[in-house]
Amino acid sequence: MKTQLENIYNSAKKDIENANSVSDIDEIKLKYLSRKGEFNAIKKGLKDLSDEDKRVVGALANQITQDLENLLKEKYDVFYQKELNEKLQHEKIDITLSGKFIPEGRIHPLTETTNEIVTIFQSLGFSVVAPELSPEVETEYYNFDMLNVPKDHPARDVQDTFYVQDSEGVVLRSQTSGAQIHVMENQKPPIKVISPGRVYRNENINARKNNFFHQIEGLYVDKGITFGDLKGVLNEFTRLYFGSARPTRFRSSFFPFTEPSAEVDVQCIMCQGKGCRTCSGTGWLEVLGCGMVHANVLKGVGIDPDVYSGFAFGMGIERLAMLKYAIDDIRLFFNNDKRFLEQF
Repeated sequence: MKTQLENIYNSAKKDIENANSVSDIDEIKLKYLSRKGEFNAIKKGLKDLSDEDKRVVGALANQITQDLENLLKEKYDVFYQKELNEKLQHEKIDITLSGKFIPEGRIHPLTETTNEIVTIFQSLGFSVVAPELSPEVETEYYNFDMLNVPKDHPARDVQDTFYVQDSEGVVLRSQTSGAQIHVMENQKPPIKVISPGRVYRNENINARKNNFFHQIEGLYVDKGITFGDLKGVLNEFTRLYFGSARPTRFRSSFFPFTEPSAEVDVQCIMCQGKGCRTCSGTGWLEVLGCGMVHANVLKGVGIDPDVYSGFAFGMGIERLAMLKYAIDDIRLFFNNDKRFLEQF
């Protein structure tokens, strides 16, 4: 058995010397040192030897195994390093070459502003209206009639509203307020929702106005809702959006679908309330309109105004973005000028 071990050892050494690659070394290791290899087969016969022969032959077998493992490792390392160097040489990258510029997409400032506003109101418990309850192509019934807007109201003139040709009573919505009617027709109080979206008005385009822009409508209807609740929600919104140091004020106003109605102003971003061209010397800038939902609007959707009350508000996203980022021309949002968009 001792002679067999020595013969196998010599044969293995010869194979190792003749090996030419890492794969050759792996095959030699499998042939001689694996569980089914030749050395393992010899070792199984040790049990048939005397105790003295077991000690001698066993020690020899272990020594041969260790020597072969060392030889295999040395040879393997040589081939591995050689093949690695060849691979690196073949696949090397010249880091001195100029890289390829991959332009990065950016979130549009109006989308970013919308997301920020929605996040704030969601933190105040409002949910976002489903798109099907806030259509951009609307009927006069939802855009005006159900919002308590009289038939002779100037907003219904073709000079202010886009009417769809050959479709009687169909308009491009001039406000997101119609969404509150769809919601109240499909949901019982309590209702606490916001509805962002595009609106259209027949306006002359200038630095302050565009014929389409974006609004966010808000509605809260439940038992016991008061104007104090309205002020609390909107004051918290302006605090979170503009910062706690920005003063606000409520001014009485008029909207057909709310009574009483108000407009909310914030201290001018440009002059910090001192008075400038942007705020027409007043020190204040209007940011949104609001009020308590008119009793006629609640009755129109089958909600008893003697049991429920609520408030609504609407704000222009472009205006809020312009105020926060000190932008003086609304057209910049729609001109696709990279120099402007890359600032956000």
